[in-house]
Amino acid sequence: MTNWVMVAAGAFESACLTAGRALALMGATTTALGHVRRRRVEIVSQTFRASYGSLLVTFLTALFSGMILAFQTGLELLRFGQEASIGYIVAASMCREMGPVMTAIALAGLMGSSYAAELGTMKVSEEIDALEVMSIDPVRYLVMPRVVALVASSLALTVYVDAVGILGGAMVGASSFNVELSIYFRNAQDVLEMKEVWLGLIKAFFFAVSTATIGCTMGLSADQGAEGVGRATQKTVVFSFVFILMLDHLINYLTKVTGIYVGRGV
Repeated sequence: MTNWVMVAAGAFESACLTAGRALALMGATTTALGHVRRRRVEIVSQTFRASYGSLLVTFLTALFSGMILAFQTGLELLRFGQEASIGYIVAASMCREMGPVMTAIALAGLMGSSYAAELGTMKVSEEIDALEVMSIDPVRYLVMPRVVALVASSLALTVYVDAVGILGGAMVGASSFNVELSIYFRNAQDVLEMKEVWLGLIKAFFFAVSTATIGCTMGLSADQGAEGVGRATQKTVVFSFVFILMLDHLINYLTKVTGIYVGRGV
């Protein structure tokens, strides 16, 4: 029993230390935002890498998610003769929830793990120490461009995923349930308000910040060579997925409690 208590206490202490490092890194990154113009070339490069490199994955994920959502929804609505309402549900679901969440999960798997591997390799090969010896701030030089780039990519890709998912739902609605495209898109437009689109973008912003921060924190904390880099990459993906879902629920709860977001049409 004592051993289990010691193990649990050690795990809790390690979690607290990791959370503290992540919060400190987030604060240092916020401070480093004043150097965005100096690092604009790296930011553009990282943004292109994150967005262009994720286009195919996000396209396929969004397309088939919209199609699956439309098909399963259509089967239920068909029982009540309301299959024309598919547009309401697909558009609302993609913009409020599925779009930002799917984009965040794709970026966490593709870019969050990449950040952890890159910075982890630099850490164990003492490149980070070399930067510090040359009086170059690793946060300003390495972390801040990646955080800014992932936020920009997340916002752009979320809009892209929303559109592709809605188009996928339209394809299924027209082919499987004989829903006219004009009716589908009119219903999709009717159900959406700008504040709901902005809600999805707000989620995308926080998801990207958390994913980039976790990836960079794990990378900068890596040790014990290649094995440590592997552990850092693994933890980044797992922690990012968990935080994405936690933040999603928290934002939904806060918007409901504060009355900022009141859905319409569904």
